[in-house]
Amino acid sequence: MEQVSSTSKTVHISVTNGYDLKGFKGDTPVTFVRAEFNQTVLGDSPKITVSPEGTAKYNFTSSFELNPDGGITLDDLAHKPLFLTVTEVLPKEKKQKEEKTLTLGQAVVDLLPLLEGEESFETVVPLHPVQGSPLETPSPVSKQCSLDVKVFVAEPLLTPAQVSASNLLKVTLEAAYSVPESFMPVGPQQNYMVGLQVPSVGEKDYPMVFKNGNLKLGGEKEPVPRPKKWPIPNILAPGANNIPDAFIVGGPYEEEEGELNHPEDRDFRNQAESIKKRIVWDLESRCYLDPSAVASFQKRVADCRLWPVEITRVPLVAVPKGKAGKLEKTEDENQLSFHGVAYVNMVPLLYPGVKRIRGAFHVYPYLDSTVFEKTKCLFSIFRDTGHHLAHNNKAGGLNSPLSKPVSKNLKEEKQPVKDKEADGRARPGDLQAPSIKSQSSDTPLEGEATLSHNLEGQQYLEAGTYIVLEIQLDKALVPKRMPEDLARRVKEMIPPRPPLTRRTGGAQKAVSDYHTQIKSISRAILEEYHRMFGKQVTKAGNDVDSETLEEQKCQLNYELNCSGKYFAFKEQLKHAVVKIVREKYLKTTAFESQEELQTFISELYVFLVDQMHVALNQSMPDETQGTASTIHNSSEQLRLFAFEAEVNENYEMAAVYYEERLVREPQNLDHWLDYGAFCLLTKDITKAQECFRKALSLNENHIHSLLLCGVLAILLENYEQAEIFFEDATCLEPTNVVAWTLLGLFYEIQNNDIRMEMAFHEASKQLQARALQTKLKSAGTIENVDDGVKIEQSFGPWGTIHDSASALKSEGLTGAKPRSFHQLSPHPNARMHPQSQGPSTVLSSLDEFIEETSKPHSESQEPIMTLQPLEPPLTQKSSNLLLKEETSKKAPATIFMETIRFLMKVNAVQFVHRVLAHELLCPQGGPSCEYYLVLAQTHLLKKDFAKTEEYLQQAAQMDYLNPNVWGVKGHLYFLSGNHAEAKACYERTVSFVVDASEMHFIFLRLGQIYLEEKEYEKAKTTYMQVCKRSPSCLTWLGLGIACYRLEELTEAEDALSEANALNNYNAEVWAYLALVCLKVGRQLEAEQAYKYTLKLKLKNEALLAEINSVQEMVGFGDPSF
Repeated sequence: MEQVSSTSKTVHISVTNGYDLKGFKGDTPVTFVRAEFNQTVLGDSPKITVSPEGTAKYNFTSSFELNPDGGITLDDLAHKPLFLTVTEVLPKEKKQKEEKTLTLGQAVVDLLPLLEGEESFETVVPLHPVQGSPLETPSPVSKQCSLDVKVFVAEPLLTPAQVSASNLLKVTLEAAYSVPESFMPVGPQQNYMVGLQVPSVGEKDYPMVFKNGNLKLGGEKEPVPRPKKWPIPNILAPGANNIPDAFIVGGPYEEEEGELNHPEDRDFRNQAESIKKRIVWDLESRCYLDPSAVASFQKRVADCRLWPVEITRVPLVAVPKGKAGKLEKTEDENQLSFHGVAYVNMVPLLYPGVKRIRGAFHVYPYLDSTVFEKTKCLFSIFRDTGHHLAHNNKAGGLNSPLSKPVSKNLKEEKQPVKDKEADGRARPGDLQAPSIKSQSSDTPLEGEATLSHNLEGQQYLEAGTYIVLEIQLDKALVPKRMPEDLARRVKEMIPPRPPLTRRTGGAQKAVSDYHTQIKSISRAILEEYHRMFGKQVTKAGNDVDSETLEEQKCQLNYELNCSGKYFAFKEQLKHAVVKIVREKYLKTTAFESQEELQTFISELYVFLVDQMHVALNQSMPDETQGTASTIHNSSEQLRLFAFEAEVNENYEMAAVYYEERLVREPQNLDHWLDYGAFCLLTKDITKAQECFRKALSLNENHIHSLLLCGVLAILLENYEQAEIFFEDATCLEPTNVVAWTLLGLFYEIQNNDIRMEMAFHEASKQLQARALQTKLKSAGTIENVDDGVKIEQSFGPWGTIHDSASALKSEGLTGAKPRSFHQLSPHPNARMHPQSQGPSTVLSSLDEFIEETSKPHSESQEPIMTLQPLEPPLTQKSSNLLLKEETSKKAPATIFMETIRFLMKVNAVQFVHRVLAHELLCPQGGPSCEYYLVLAQTHLLKKDFAKTEEYLQQAAQMDYLNPNVWGVKGHLYFLSGNHAEAKACYERTVSFVVDASEMHFIFLRLGQIYLEEKEYEKAKTTYMQVCKRSPSCLTWLGLGIACYRLEELTEAEDALSEANALNNYNAEVWAYLALVCLKVGRQLEAEQAYKYTLKLKLKNEALLAEINSVQEMVGFGDPSF
C-alpha cells in the first residue's frame, strides 16, 4: 500500500535467551539463531553452548530497514512474520571440511504491534520443533522450548493520528465445500488457489492469493476452533504455520452474512461440511491500509458492492534435478482449469460499527460478461496474471523464507525481492491496468478475449460448491454511536421528569393531621375506658343513668391525670394545633395586644372543637346513616369509552375520557401513549409529540415511546432527532423488528441506500430468528388441565400486561345490583364519577344477568378494544377469541406487515402507505388479504368509500372467510348509509366461529340497525351479548331501549340505570329514563329525568317529541305546564 512516510526507519530484533533446549547429540549442544524476514536472512547469532539446564544466552540483535520507496513496507510488517530458526552445530568428524548443522526448531514473531503505534514489545515465543528434532519429545519435567524476543524501533512507525486513520484488513479463507466429484486426491498433483483484489490508492490493486489448498474426502466436520495459518509456504516447523492467538471459531449459519444462511440451507450445509469433498486452506492474509487507502477501500465498496473472489486449480510441475533454480517455460494461461468465481457482498462493511463479515458464498463459473455485470470488474487475477502465479507452483516449492543461504555480506541480503513476494502477492507495479472500472463504464479492455462458456466452471454449480471466508477490519469503516452517547442525546432532548413530591405543608394538610391525631387520641381514650369499666357497659347504651356516667367520667379524668396520659395526649395534639395556627390562620408572629390574642384563641377554640366533632363522626359514624357509594370506572373502561367516542367521531368526549385517565394516573406512560395516538388521529401532531415525549421522560428505556418520538420527529421533519431515537431503540432492544424496520424507512427518506439495506436485513434476521424460536417452543401458552381452557399472555397496546386469566379485575358495572337512575343526577364536581345513594328501588329478572356481567373473572367477557382494529384485545379473552388467536392471528410474514400493525395501532396513517409500498415489493410479502384490508381501513378513515370497497373486494377474493373483511365491509356500508348491506355483513361476521377483531362495534351497530328496523327481540339479544363482553354506557343504553320498546319496563329501567352509572352525561339515557318513569307513574323521578334531558340538550328531536306526547297522555312530567 502507499506508505505514510518516505523516510526509512530501522526495526531491531533482539533474541536474549533460549529455554529448555536440547540437541541431537549430547546434553550441551552448540546452537545459533538465524533471523529471517521477507525471504531475507538478517543474520546469525554467535554459536552458543546450551547449559545442562537447557538455557542458552544468545544476546543476539539483528535489524532491517523500512523503506516505503522500494524496500520493506508497512504492509510487509502486516502480513509477514519474523522467523527465528535455532540450528545445532555438530562436532566435526575426521576428514570433514565443514561443520555439519541440523535444524532444531523454528519460532515465529508477529510484528503487528509495530503498526499499532508501539515503540517496542517483548514476548516469549514458543520454539516449534521440526520433524525429527529431539525437541518433539520433551521430557516430562521440562516445558515447551521458547525464546525471549524484544522488538523495538527508535521512534513509533506511526503517529497516533496515523494509527487512528489507518486500518488493517484481514481475510481468512477457510474452505471450499461440496467441490466437483472430478476433483480427485489421486493422480497429478494440483494447486488449488483462491484470489481476490484489494483496492488501494488510485488505480492500483493488491492481489491477495491463497495457495496450496488441501483436498479432503468427506467423513467428518472440520474441528472448531482451529488455528489460522500464515499464507507462506514451506515453513520448516509444522507448528510455526499457525498464527499466534488466531482461531477459526465458526458459528451458527443464521448469523452469517453470506448466501447460505437461511433455514432451508441448514441440511445442505450440514451434509456438505461433513460428508462431501472439500478443499481446506485455513489461511489468513493481512493487508495494511493507510488513510488514503482506507478512503479508496470505502469508495470501492460503495461503488462495487459485489467483489469477485476467484477460485481455480493449476497442475503442480515437478522440478527436474539439477535445475532447481530455473523455471519451466512450458506453462501458459491455458493450464488454468475449473475457473470459478464467488460474489461477496461487501456492503455490510459500510454499516455502522460493522468490522467483520463471514459467510458461505456460492461458486459460479467465471464468465467475463457475468462478472462485469455484477462487479464492474474487467480483470481476472488468475487469467490476466496467471503466468506470474502459476509459474510458482513447482513441486518442492519455491517461496521458502529459508531458501537463501547466509551471505558473507548481509547488506546484499537486505535487498528486497521486487518481482514477487513470498506469499504470491504481486507488487503494485505488476498490475498496470485498472481492475475495476467505474459503474458508468461499459467498455471492456482492448484485446481481451471474452469467454462465452466455461464447462469446467459449470461443475461448481452442479455440485453446489461454496466457499467460506471471513473479511475483518481492525476498525469499522463507519463508526457507530455508542449506546451511552445515544442515551445522553435522548436525555438532552427529553430530560427525565421525576414525579413532583407532594408538599408537606398547607392548610388542608394541617387540618388532616389534626383529624388524624384526634382519631388516635379518641381510640386511646376509648381503650382506657374499656379497661376501666369493661365493654359490656357500652353495650348497655341508654340503660346507664346520668349519675353513673358522670361518676365514670370523673374516674376516667382522674386516671388520665394521675397516669400522665392526659399530658401525653396534649403533647401529641400540640404539634397539629401549631400547624393549624401557622398554615390555616397564617399566624407566625407575636400578637400586638392581649385582646387580639384572646379573640384569636376564642376563634381557634371554636374551629378546633368543630373539627374534633368532624373527626369523631368520621371515626365513629352513625350506623343509621346511609352510605354514599362512589362509582369509579376502571382505567380500561375509560379507554373503551374513549374508543367508542373516537369511532363515533365524538372527539371532544374522547378527549375528556383520555384526560381523565391522565388525571388519575399521571405517571402511567401507557395513558400518555394512548392520548398521543388519539392526537395523531385528530392530526394534532404537536400535542401528540408532547404526549410521546412525556411518556419517554417517564421511562427513557421504553422502546415504543422511543419509536413514536422518532415517527413524530420524521413527521415534523426533524431528521437528526429521528435518527437518534431510532438508533437508541435498536441499541436498547436489538431484537425488535419494528425498530430496525423504522430505522430502515428513515434511511430511505434520507436516500441512504446502504444503511437502509442494513436495517432491513437486520429486521429480517430478527424476524427469522423469532419464527425459529416460536417453532421450538410454544410462546406464552399454558394448558389449564382442570378448566380445560388455554390461558395465554395478554398483550396491551404497549407491552405485556398480565396473564389474561386475571387480566380484568373489572370494576365492571361498579356493582352487582342495578342502580336507580334518580340518584345519579349530574353534579358539577362529579365529572366522570357518578354517585349512587341508597339501595336500588327496583329488582328485576335482569339482576342475575347484571351480577354476572360485573364479576371480575367472567369467562364470557369480551376484551376491551384497542386503538386499531387489527390488534389483539387488551384484556381477558374468551375461549372463542383464543381460538381466533390460534387460527387466524398469525405472526406477520414480513417485517413490513409487523410495522404496519404497529403504525395502525397508533394512528400513524401518514407513514403506513410508505410501508405498504415495501410490503408490495417484498419477496415474502406482496398483495395479501391483510394488505388490502389495511388499505381499505386507511381509505375508510378518509371517507373514500369507493376505494375502500374496491380494496375490500380484493381482500375478500383472497380470504373469503376472514371475519375482519366482513366486519370492515359492514362499517363501510354503515357509514355510507346503506344499513341493509351493513346488516347483512354484520350478521355474517357474527355467525363466524372465529370472531373479528372489533366485535364490540359490530354488535353495537348491528343492534342499532335492529332498533331502526324495529326488530327489538334481535336488538335485545345482540345488546345483551355485547354487555357481557365489554359493557359500556352505549351497550346498556341499547339494551334499555330494546327492553322499553318491548314494554319490559323493569328490565329497561335496570339497563338504563347501569348506563347512567357509567356515564350520567348522556342525554339519551335520561330521556329514556323519563319515558320509563312516565309509564310507571313516578312523577317526581320523571320530572327529574326530563330536567336533565333538557339540561344536557338532547339532539334527537323525535325522541323529545315522544316524551312530550307521553307527558300529555299521563298528565305529568313537565313542571313548566
